[in-house]
Amino acid sequence: MSSINILIVDDHQMIRDGIRASLADIPDIKVVDEASNGVEALNKLEQCSTVQLVIMDIGLGSGQDGIATTQQIKEQYPEMTILALTMHNEEPHITSMLRAGAAGYLLKDTGMDELVTAIRTVANGQSYFSQEVSTTIMNRLMRNQKENNTSSAKVIESLTPREREVLQLIAEEYTNPEIADRLFISPRTVDTHRRNLILKLNVKNTAGLVRYAIKENLVDL
Repeated sequence: MSSINILIVDDHQMIRDGIRASLADIPDIKVVDEASNGVEALNKLEQCSTVQLVIMDIGLGSGQDGIATTQQIKEQYPEMTILALTMHNEEPHITSMLRAGAAGYLLKDTGMDELVTAIRTVANGQSYFSQEVSTTIMNRLMRNQKENNTSSAKVIESLTPREREVLQLIAEEYTNPEIADRLFISPRTVDTHRRNLILKLNVKNTAGLVRYAIKENLVDL
């Protein structure tokens, strides 16, 4: 059975020793090397071509942190799998680490059984997050959704009754002159309303207006 070859990157010797000792008896996982900082990690990867997975801390003392190191590793070794193991559970750290290319994110208070599960999971091409990290991610997604809904509601509230009338007729495929006739306004005024709608709803063209209007139930079709 082939093993998952691992490089441990952490600035604390005790942590590296603890991980190495805990994984020593796992038959399909092998710690082949370790590093205390980002520069050393990159040097180790250059020297050891058998590493498949990097266990990466975020705080690496002086020099570049684990996020920058992860990004650099992924640039030089796109196929390398990186699993974050850190004490940071703040959303900015999680987001930055995932954007840098990490496939999983664990907190340092996790049990060894979960670490082994996470290693096997990400080595198999999947993502893995500890429960606390998953909760942080979900809370952020829910806040984003709420903020988006609030922002969209404010935009819709900013539409004037006339703009809503114009939007309805645009969705019904009336031309500017036809809209002008129906609303007893000039085609130039219709065009002004159309431009204002595009700006307010942050779309690129008339087709975007129609899609937005349908999505937000602003028109009756």
